[in-house]
Amino acid sequence: MTTMRAAVLRDIRHLAIEERPVPEPGPGEVLVRVDAVGVCGSDVHYYQHGRIGDFVVERPMVLGHESGGVVTAVGPGVDASRIGQRVSVEPGVPDLTCPECLAGRYNLCPGMRFFATPPIDGSLAGYVTVHAAFAHPVPDSISDDAAALLEPLSVGVWACRKGRVGAGSRVLITGAGPIGLVATQCARAFGATEIVVADLNPHRLKLARDLGATATVDAGDTPLGETGIEPTVLLECSGHPGATTDALRTLGRAGRAVLVGMGDDGLPLPLTFVQSREIEVTGTFRYANTWPAAIALAASGRVDVDSLVTGHFPLAESEAALLAAERDPLAVKSVINPQR
Repeated sequence: MTTMRAAVLRDIRHLAIEERPVPEPGPGEVLVRVDAVGVCGSDVHYYQHGRIGDFVVERPMVLGHESGGVVTAVGPGVDASRIGQRVSVEPGVPDLTCPECLAGRYNLCPGMRFFATPPIDGSLAGYVTVHAAFAHPVPDSISDDAAALLEPLSVGVWACRKGRVGAGSRVLITGAGPIGLVATQCARAFGATEIVVADLNPHRLKLARDLGATATVDAGDTPLGETGIEPTVLLECSGHPGATTDALRTLGRAGRAVLVGMGDDGLPLPLTFVQSREIEVTGTFRYANTWPAAIALAASGRVDVDSLVTGHFPLAESEAALLAAERDPLAVKSVINPQR
């Protein structure tokens, strides 16, 4: 096969299915047949607005970065025994030589090439090439969907690590979208004994309870400040400035706030509260060294990412997949199957 189909964002709200050459793996790379791609909020944002902050789509770009599939070819320097392996694709390949990479913080590499982040094409295509070290083998106990969704699961793992969630932690998670829901499961797997999830969507709050939340808060009915909760860790997954500020004010002394959701630059930080309680506030930017843990959590059943999938779509219906959450309040995670 010399050509493949790809879902290409050509303009705001204009996604085209195009024929493109199948890429050839270069030195140290593998070619992956893409079997499943999860739809991320960033894909939707690029589709609807053509940009996320400073990342602007200036030329046609293939969307998608949550992906899994099968290695079908290898480039020079890669063991041919990898052909036929089922893999989960870690979609950001750093330069591996800069100070951040050498310090182990490769997610902060200024030379990072991240799928579906302008100008890099993503994985919503029949095939992709990726550095062999970032195509992680997965066991057969992990479904094709789960292989793709190890990417958002890695966000949850990274958030819990940044918040130092551990045995006995009391965790508040704001936002019960896919990231909030994997963060809920990760917090439980990391040993948290109290996990409160706040959102406006009753269906997602029920799902949070099913996945391990010990309590939920309908933020439309009950302000967080009136709940009496005092978490040790906040995992802010909504990106909403008001929700973030309200949640920060619930933290106990020496609490830790991890800002996961993509917000804007206008967050009103309650400085007096932060200073007087010595609250730690940190951001997250993707993840680093999380795939082994994510694979183990999914393979062991400690985290169930398959339960988040609410719709499957062939490549030709990628636009419908991107708009599913906007059109259906019960939709959580859409998966596109590029081979269909």
